[in-house]
Amino acid sequence: MTTPNSLQLGMIGNCAYSALIDREARLMWCCLPRFDGDPVFNALLDPSENGSLWAFELEDFERSEQEYEPNTAVLRTRLYDKRGQGIEVTDFAPRFWSRGRTFRPLTLVRRVKVLQGSPRMKVKLRPRFDWGRTKPQVTQGSTHIRYMGPSMTLRINCDAPISYILSETAFVVDRPMNFIMGPDETLASGIEDTARLFEQETVGYWRQWTRALALPLEWQEAVIRAAITLKLSLFEDTGAIVAAMTTSIPEAPGSGRNWDYRYCWLRDAFFVVRALNSISEVATMEEYLRWLMNVVIRSGGGHIQPLYGIGQEEQLPEMILDHLPGYRGMGPVRVGNQAQEHFQHDVYGNILLGAAQAFHDHRLFRRATRAEFAHLEAVGEQAFRVYDKPDAGMWELRTRARIHTSSALMSWAACDRLAKVAAALGLPERIRYWRERADTIRARILTESWSEERQAFAESFGGRDLDASALLMAEVNMIDPNDARFVATVDALEKSLCDGPYMRRYEAADDFGKPETAFNICTFWRIDALARIGRKAQAREIFEVMLKSRNHLGLLSEDTHPVTGEMWGNFPQTYSMVGTINAAVRLSAPWDTVI
Repeated sequence: MTTPNSLQLGMIGNCAYSALIDREARLMWCCLPRFDGDPVFNALLDPSENGSLWAFELEDFERSEQEYEPNTAVLRTRLYDKRGQGIEVTDFAPRFWSRGRTFRPLTLVRRVKVLQGSPRMKVKLRPRFDWGRTKPQVTQGSTHIRYMGPSMTLRINCDAPISYILSETAFVVDRPMNFIMGPDETLASGIEDTARLFEQETVGYWRQWTRALALPLEWQEAVIRAAITLKLSLFEDTGAIVAAMTTSIPEAPGSGRNWDYRYCWLRDAFFVVRALNSISEVATMEEYLRWLMNVVIRSGGGHIQPLYGIGQEEQLPEMILDHLPGYRGMGPVRVGNQAQEHFQHDVYGNILLGAAQAFHDHRLFRRATRAEFAHLEAVGEQAFRVYDKPDAGMWELRTRARIHTSSALMSWAACDRLAKVAAALGLPERIRYWRERADTIRARILTESWSEERQAFAESFGGRDLDASALLMAEVNMIDPNDARFVATVDALEKSLCDGPYMRRYEAADDFGKPETAFNICTFWRIDALARIGRKAQAREIFEVMLKSRNHLGLLSEDTHPVTGEMWGNFPQTYSMVGTINAAVRLSAPWDTVI
């Protein structure tokens, strides 16, 4: 088997937990009991013998194939040996409607069947606890194995030979075998019956879910895969949306830019909600707003952090785990994120942008009311108070504070959306109030962010350095995309920040020097801007490059290396999957051209 050393991974999940599986059916990453929990399988960050993984190793392995069951989150991997004998591994996390609720247990199902011949395989089932520090105590029953840790016990119910699994002895796969990992509980029915039922119901759920999406005509498979991936990033228990499923995948080789993304950034969550809304998947927005309003109300109109834990945790202290070598040996491995301490003033606009549709959309089960508006007005007041104050900015600079254009822009968006919500609620005095504040901020941005020297909107008031986030000025409708200043900004950013089709975040050096890799969402912002200013052919060319930059399953990480084309950064990155949907919706030919 090959060395596990890339982001050629598939994700399975059910909005309660997730797992990452490589091209050879090895379970490389799985945090329990939730996205930000203990990685009981951590081979992605520790591929050594001390790491934890779950592999079906085929004797004389030669090649593999991997794909999702179409329109689902069910992953199928086929492994073949040198004689053409093979097995298929089906992996999924059960999710379906049962007893009046969505059934999403902390259960992982792995089903193995023979494709051809009498292949021999070895099962390596090696969970660990406490970030790989603790080997479990192991006990067995007639059809199950228990792995006991300090605070968690995993039970594997299976109809494969228990003795061979425990001894990691190779054996002939002569019949279908089922493995069900979950809490230390007895199954209500037989192992095979349970696995088969769960697969049928889960496939049915996802096919019904994707059937309801309002897809663009072109690039439908890419949009479906991105939509499912974004849905799987929702922690349905609270409504939080995580930025990515991993921690400490470097943004560039050996860069030290290794961060923990398993939390809810209000910025990233807004973009997820907006992308799913654009294809008529509004249930995720409703779930997220439950979480968001908790954050808003507890803030009492004061400071709001840029990110929180998925259970609203405010304290996410950043620590380095020295005992883990890291992705490809490129540490450090970080847990927690210091950005929770930052002042990032764009957060207030991201709150309003994420919540605004709930006041206008008549499809929702829980439309927002004047009560929610009152709480959001307090957020708007805070946005107006801080829009021209220095902050860490949306790129979370750790040692430099400026009045960032992107932060002022989102403060404008907060006031602008409050004015529009006030109109929907029939509150003329509040319309005037918020429109005046929005106009005040807009005038400052257009005056103080414009750099005559660069002929572009700069990254800060009075600054000269360029930043891709200026492209959001058109996306949030603060400026007409055909405004000569915006067009000039697009041109200047292309000259300064682009490596061919790819785009970096900013040109100035930060705490780690100048960025080496392209930040995928910036490339997608460029695509959107080009389409808005009438350069659709160029936008389509770049979009096709980005589609080819995805892995074999259609997933993207945070960054792409402009020379090697390799993926870097945490995975799968919601920002990047958002960009896939937005670009397809923006650029697709309309349906009425073919029907």
